[in-house]
Amino acid sequence: MIIIPARLNSSRFANKIMVDILGLPMVIRTATQVSSLDKVVIATDSQEVINLASQHGFDAVLTSTSHNSGTDRINEAVNILNLDENEIIINVQADEPFIETQVVQAVIDRVKQIKENNEDIMITSCYKEISPELADDPNHVKVILDELSNAIYFSRAKIPYHRDHHESASYFGHLGIYGFTKKSLNNFCQLNSSKLENIEKLEQLRAIDNGHKIAMVKVASKSFGIDTQQDLDNAIKIFKK
Repeated sequence: MIIIPARLNSSRFANKIMVDILGLPMVIRTATQVSSLDKVVIATDSQEVINLASQHGFDAVLTSTSHNSGTDRINEAVNILNLDENEIIINVQADEPFIETQVVQAVIDRVKQIKENNEDIMITSCYKEISPELADDPNHVKVILDELSNAIYFSRAKIPYHRDHHESASYFGHLGIYGFTKKSLNNFCQLNSSKLENIEKLEQLRAIDNGHKIAMVKVASKSFGIDTQQDLDNAIKIFKK
C-alpha cells in the first residue's frame, strides 16, 4: 500500500499540498502519479483534504494534528486501517507530484527482497547522483553509503567533504520515498526522537542513531520535492513540457 502523508499547513509554503499542479491539487497529482503501482491512501490532518480525496476517488484517513513527521502520520493510518504486520507500506511525500513510477517501484522491489531474505533492515529508501552545485543546497538532502548500499548518514550539508577538491567529485541526493513493512514502521515510530534527527531535521536519522539499517536503492530521477514557491515555479517549467 502507498500512503501519502498530507499535512495541510506548511511553515515554508502555506497550504502547498493544495496548490494547482497542471490542473490538479498537488496531493491529488501525487496520488494519481503513483496510483498504477498499488492502492493509494492519503493520511491527513484536514477534513478539507479528506473531502478532496473523496472527490477524486482516493481513500483517506483522518489523523492527529500533533504529528511531528509524515512517517508518524502514516503509522497512525496503518494502525487505523488494521493492516497485516507484513504489509508493505510505501511513504510517498505529498510534495512529489512528478515522482516517476519506476522510482517508487524500485523501492517496492527492494522491500520485497528484504522480506524474502529476512534481512535486518528497518527502512528502504532511494538516492540519485547530483551535481556539486545541487549538493550545495541544504534543501536537497545528501546521503553517504557503505559498501553494502546502506545509509551511513544523511545531511543537509555537502557531504562527503572532498579534501583534494577533485573535479570528478560525486554526491548522492536523497529522495524522500520510504519503504517499510507495517511491523518495521511501527518499530521505527516507537523509537525516541534522536539528537541528530533534531539537529538536521531529518527523521530518518532516528533509525541510524538507534543502530538500525536503512537500505538505499540507486535510481534515475528528474523529480524533486516542492518546498518553496521557487521549487514550484521550477517544477512547472520542467514538467509541463
